[in-house]
Amino acid sequence: MLNLKDRIIKHSLVLFDQYGFHGVSVKQIVEASETSKGGFYHHFHSKEELLFVIHDAFITYVSKEAKAANEAHSSPIDRIQAMIRSFVKVFDLYKPHISVFYQESMYLKPEYEKRIKIKREEFKQLILSVIEEGQRSGHFRKELPPILTSMAILGMVNWIYKWYRRDGEYSIEEIADVFIDLILHSLLPSNVELTYKNHLLQVPFFYEDK
Repeated sequence: MLNLKDRIIKHSLVLFDQYGFHGVSVKQIVEASETSKGGFYHHFHSKEELLFVIHDAFITYVSKEAKAANEAHSSPIDRIQAMIRSFVKVFDLYKPHISVFYQESMYLKPEYEKRIKIKREEFKQLILSVIEEGQRSGHFRKELPPILTSMAILGMVNWIYKWYRRDGEYSIEEIADVFIDLILHSLLPSNVELTYKNHLLQVPFFYEDK
C-alpha cells in the first residue's frame, strides 16, 4: 500500500498527463489522492515542488545506479554496460514521471531547474569519464571524441521515451540488450575480442524471425 506522499505523486502524474501542470489545482490533487490540503502541504510546499520531486525521482535513480556501477566494476566495458542497462530501465520504471517531465519541465522554477541540471550534468560526466578511461586503457576506440560519443549515447537512449510501450514487442530488458550491443560494438576496437560477462549481450531474439 502506498504511503500518502507516493499516493499524491501517483495521482498527480495522471492529472498532469491529462490536463497539464497549469490545468490541475492542488484541490484536484488532494481529492484524487483522498487526503486533505494539510496532508498535501505536509509533504510538498507547493505544486511546483511536487513537479520538481517528480522530475528528481528518475534522475536520482539513474545517477545512483551509474555511481553504483562505477564502484562495482573495474573494467570500463562492464561499467558502461551496467550504466546503459540502468539508464534504459528507467524508461520502464518511471515512464509516467518521464512523460510529465517532457511535457511540463518548462514550468520548473529556476531554483528547481538548476538542481535538476546539476544531476543531469553529473550523470553525463560519469558516462564521459568511463569512455575516457576506456580510451586510455585501450578498451575503447581512441579516435572517437569522448564528448560527442557521450552525447550520442545519451541522445540514443533518451529517445526511448518517444516509442517505448510496456505492451510492445520487446521487453525493456531486451531493448537494453540491443542498445548495449550497438553501443559496445561502436566503442570497441576491431582488434579487441568481444567477451561479454554473464551473457549480458546475448540477444538471439533480435536475429530470429519474429
